[in-house]
Amino acid sequence: MHPGQTEVNEVTGYWTFLLSIDWTDPWLIGLVLVHVLTTATALLSRNNTNFQVFLFLVLLLAVYFTESINEYAAQNWSSFSKQQYFDSNGLFISTVFSIPILLNCMLLIGTWLYNSTQLMVSLKTAQIRERARQGRKNQEDTSLATEEHEKAE
Repeated sequence: MHPGQTEVNEVTGYWTFLLSIDWTDPWLIGLVLVHVLTTATALLSRNNTNFQVFLFLVLLLAVYFTESINEYAAQNWSSFSKQQYFDSNGLFISTVFSIPILLNCMLLIGTWLYNSTQLMVSLKTAQIRERARQGRKNQEDTSLATEEHEKAE
Protein backbone atom coordinates (compact mmCIF):
# COMPACT_ATOMS: atom_id res chain seq x y z
CA MET A 1 0.00 0.00 0.00
CA HIS A 2 1.28 3.48 -0.92
CA PRO A 3 1.69 6.21 1.72
CA GLY A 4 -1.40 8.37 2.01
CA GLN A 5 -3.61 5.70 0.51
CA THR A 6 -6.76 4.84 2.44
CA GLU A 7 -7.73 1.27 3.26
CA VAL A 8 -11.21 0.26 2.13
CA ASN A 9 -12.22 -0.62 5.69
CA GLU A 10 -11.23 2.91 6.83
CA VAL A 11 -13.95 4.44 4.70
CA THR A 12 -16.99 4.67 6.97
CA GLY A 13 -19.15 6.92 4.81
CA TYR A 14 -19.37 8.81 1.58
CA TRP A 15 -17.91 11.98 3.11
CA THR A 16 -14.91 9.99 4.38
CA PHE A 17 -14.51 8.58 0.90
CA LEU A 18 -14.52 12.06 -0.67
CA LEU A 19 -11.96 13.29 1.85
CA SER A 20 -9.67 10.36 1.08
CA ILE A 21 -9.32 11.43 -2.57
CA ASP A 22 -6.20 13.43 -3.47
CA TRP A 23 -7.90 16.29 -5.31
CA THR A 24 -4.51 17.81 -6.25
CA ASP A 25 -3.80 14.99 -8.71
CA PRO A 26 -3.46 16.76 -12.11
CA TRP A 27 -5.82 14.42 -13.96
CA LEU A 28 -8.52 14.99 -11.31
CA ILE A 29 -8.10 18.75 -11.63
CA GLY A 30 -8.45 18.33 -15.40
CA LEU A 31 -11.57 16.20 -14.96
CA VAL A 32 -13.16 18.79 -12.67
CA LEU A 33 -12.34 21.48 -15.27
CA VAL A 34 -13.97 19.37 -17.99
CA HIS A 35 -17.12 19.11 -15.87
CA VAL A 36 -17.11 22.87 -15.23
CA LEU A 37 -16.63 23.58 -18.96
CA THR A 38 -19.42 21.14 -19.83
CA THR A 39 -21.76 22.89 -17.41
CA ALA A 40 -20.80 26.31 -18.82
CA THR A 41 -21.33 25.02 -22.36
CA ALA A 42 -24.75 23.65 -21.43
CA LEU A 43 -25.75 26.99 -19.91
CA LEU A 44 -24.31 29.17 -22.67
CA SER A 45 -25.87 27.11 -25.46
CA ARG A 46 -29.40 27.30 -24.01
CA ASN A 47 -30.69 28.95 -27.18
CA ASN A 48 -29.12 26.35 -29.50
CA THR A 49 -31.25 23.24 -29.07
CA ASN A 50 -29.53 21.22 -31.79
CA PHE A 51 -26.14 21.62 -30.13
CA GLN A 52 -27.65 20.79 -26.75
CA VAL A 53 -29.15 17.57 -28.12
CA PHE A 54 -25.72 16.63 -29.49
CA LEU A 55 -24.08 17.45 -26.15
CA PHE A 56 -26.75 15.45 -24.30
CA LEU A 57 -26.17 12.38 -26.47
CA VAL A 58 -22.38 12.62 -26.10
CA LEU A 59 -22.74 12.87 -22.32
CA LEU A 60 -25.06 9.87 -22.19
CA LEU A 61 -22.61 7.88 -24.32
CA ALA A 62 -19.85 8.76 -21.86
CA VAL A 63 -21.97 7.45 -18.99
CA TYR A 64 -22.79 4.32 -20.99
CA PHE A 65 -19.08 3.56 -21.42
CA THR A 66 -18.20 4.31 -17.78
CA GLU A 67 -17.72 0.65 -16.93
CA SER A 68 -15.27 0.18 -19.80
CA ILE A 69 -13.46 3.37 -18.85
CA ASN A 70 -13.23 2.14 -15.25
CA GLU A 71 -11.74 -1.19 -16.33
CA TYR A 72 -9.19 0.52 -18.58
CA ALA A 73 -8.28 3.02 -15.86
CA ALA A 74 -7.93 0.24 -13.27
CA GLN A 75 -5.40 -1.50 -15.50
CA ASN A 76 -3.44 1.66 -16.40
CA TRP A 77 -3.81 3.88 -13.34
CA SER A 78 -0.07 4.17 -12.71
CA SER A 79 0.46 6.02 -15.99
CA PHE A 80 -1.75 8.98 -15.02
CA SER A 81 -2.55 8.82 -11.28
CA LYS A 82 -0.75 8.82 -7.95
CA GLN A 83 -3.17 6.28 -6.47
CA GLN A 84 -5.32 3.37 -7.63
CA TYR A 85 -8.85 4.71 -7.23
CA PHE A 86 -10.65 2.47 -9.69
CA ASP A 87 -12.43 -0.25 -7.71
CA SER A 88 -14.52 -3.05 -9.20
CA ASN A 89 -17.72 -1.57 -7.73
CA GLY A 90 -17.17 1.68 -9.61
CA LEU A 91 -17.75 3.98 -6.63
CA PHE A 92 -14.90 6.32 -7.53
CA ILE A 93 -15.66 6.66 -11.23
CA SER A 94 -19.34 7.08 -10.48
CA THR A 95 -18.52 9.87 -8.06
CA VAL A 96 -16.05 11.85 -10.14
CA PHE A 97 -17.26 11.01 -13.65
CA SER A 98 -20.82 9.74 -13.98
CA ILE A 99 -22.64 11.80 -11.34
CA PRO A 100 -21.42 15.19 -12.67
CA ILE A 101 -22.27 14.12 -16.22
CA LEU A 102 -25.77 13.02 -15.21
CA LEU A 103 -26.25 16.31 -13.36
CA ASN A 104 -25.34 18.13 -16.58
CA CYS A 105 -27.87 15.97 -18.44
CA MET A 106 -30.50 16.97 -15.88
CA LEU A 107 -29.54 20.61 -16.41
CA LEU A 108 -30.06 20.20 -20.16
CA ILE A 109 -33.46 18.58 -19.64
CA GLY A 110 -34.43 21.36 -17.23
CA THR A 111 -33.41 23.92 -19.84
CA TRP A 112 -35.53 22.17 -22.46
CA LEU A 113 -38.55 22.06 -20.14
CA TYR A 114 -38.15 25.75 -19.33
CA ASN A 115 -37.85 26.65 -23.03
CA SER A 116 -40.91 24.52 -23.81
CA THR A 117 -43.03 26.28 -21.19
CA GLN A 118 -41.88 29.68 -22.46
CA LEU A 119 -42.79 28.65 -26.01
CA MET A 120 -46.22 27.42 -24.91
CA VAL A 121 -46.86 30.70 -23.05
CA SER A 122 -45.85 32.69 -26.16
CA LEU A 123 -48.06 30.55 -28.37
CA LYS A 124 -51.07 30.87 -26.07
CA THR A 125 -50.57 34.64 -25.81
CA ALA A 126 -50.44 34.90 -29.60
CA GLN A 127 -53.62 32.80 -29.89
CA ILE A 128 -55.48 35.03 -27.41
CA ARG A 129 -54.34 38.17 -29.24
CA GLU A 130 -55.43 36.68 -32.58
CA ARG A 131 -58.86 35.77 -31.18
CA ALA A 132 -59.23 39.29 -29.77
CA ARG A 133 -58.23 40.78 -33.13
CA GLN A 134 -60.69 38.52 -34.96
CA GLY A 135 -63.40 39.46 -32.47
CA ARG A 136 -62.79 43.18 -33.00
CA LYS A 137 -62.75 42.69 -36.77
CA ASN A 138 -66.00 40.73 -36.69
CA GLN A 139 -67.56 43.39 -34.45
CA GLU A 140 -66.42 46.15 -36.83
CA ASP A 141 -67.75 44.20 -39.84
CA THR A 142 -71.08 43.69 -38.08
CA SER A 143 -71.37 47.36 -37.15
CA LEU A 144 -70.48 48.44 -40.73
CA ALA A 145 -73.04 46.04 -42.15
CA THR A 146 -75.65 47.39 -39.75
CA GLU A 147 -74.85 50.99 -40.70
CA GLU A 148 -75.04 50.15 -44.43
CA HIS A 149 -78.31 48.33 -43.89
CA GLU A 150 -79.75 51.32 -42.00
CA LYS A 151 -78.64 53.72 -44.76
CA ALA A 152 -80.21 51.50 -47.41
CA GLU A 153 -83.58 51.64 -45.67
